Amino acid sequence: MYQVLIVDDNATNLTLFRHLLKKIDDLESICFSEPKQAIDWCGSHEPDLVLLDYMMPEMDGLEFIMRFKAIYEHQTIPIIMVTADTESDVRTNALDLGAYDFLNKPVDKLELLARVRNLLALRESQRALSDRAAWLAAEVKKSTEEIRAREREMIIRLSKAAEHRDPETGQHLLRMANYSRLIAGELGLSIDEQDLILQAAPMHDIGKVATPDAILLKPGKLTEEEFFIMKQHASIGHAILDGSECDLISTAAILALTHHEKFDGSGYPNGLKGEDIPLYGRIVAVADVFDALTSPRPYKRAWTLEEACQFLKDNSSSHFDPQCVNAFFNVWDDVLDIHSRYQDEPSEVDRTLVHH
Repeated sequence: MYQVLIVDDNATNLTLFRHLLKKIDDLESICFSEPKQAIDWCGSHEPDLVLLDYMMPEMDGLEFIMRFKAIYEHQTIPIIMVTADTESDVRTNALDLGAYDFLNKPVDKLELLARVRNLLALRESQRALSDRAAWLAAEVKKSTEEIRAREREMIIRLSKAAEHRDPETGQHLLRMANYSRLIAGELGLSIDEQDLILQAAPMHDIGKVATPDAILLKPGKLTEEEFFIMKQHASIGHAILDGSECDLISTAAILALTHHEKFDGSGYPNGLKGEDIPLYGRIVAVADVFDALTSPRPYKRAWTLEEACQFLKDNSSSHFDPQCVNAFFNVWDDVLDIHSRYQDEPSEVDRTLVHH
């Protein structure tokens, strides 16, 4: 059913137009003698065509078009303006404002019906194109989501590959990733960026897949030579992930390379300092160290929350970006919630301890 909005201060014209348009099937005439009432109606309805008189009190046809276009800013709704034959300037202005067609007074009945039919056919075509565009947009979104789901799956599988060789548990990856998202949110990063760091953070230690077991699983302190080899996992992880056109994987590459850099420039592998360290790397450094400290390992006990907090405070501006540390403590209640929600299964910790 088409809806044709008719606006004319002359009641006789309204009656005539409504009567003539009954000859067109599936058409409903919505008539207003006061332009303001018609504009109010448009606030909650969408006509398929407007038949508009130019000469009206309080609001002429040109002003009506401007207000109408403001409501339907992104819509292409045909407008036919009814004018006197001598009003050429009005026609030019009406075209500039968005009118589609004109009818001369007195209105020819057959011409009226022909123009309305033609413009309704145009409206139907526009609707079909709009529906097609919406369908295509939905299909593109669906395909994009499928691609992103596969990317996330790959990240998870690669993270699990690193996890199987690393004494750190999968819950550690969940905790540090969620801590990272909290910090990102507190720093004002967008929701998309928060989600990106959440999904990419578990890949920060992927380079450990190339670290020899004798070093990776050693329960005691590493020698200088062993530590040199261990440090290479940052560069190796970056080499594994670098060069991807996928935002998720390229972000993971940045995290792999920079999560051991320190704010004072004493970190590795490149000795970056301050804001030369990418923000994502500075965020993950805080989250990763805090959770590593508060988690049991075969070679150490779990630090208390108070001890780990003091470590972050003591090393703010040296190891850690002070803004990231402050952001972490600003969301402390959420940190505690994540810490308690993603606890290691006792059997998982026990198996790790027994192995060593």
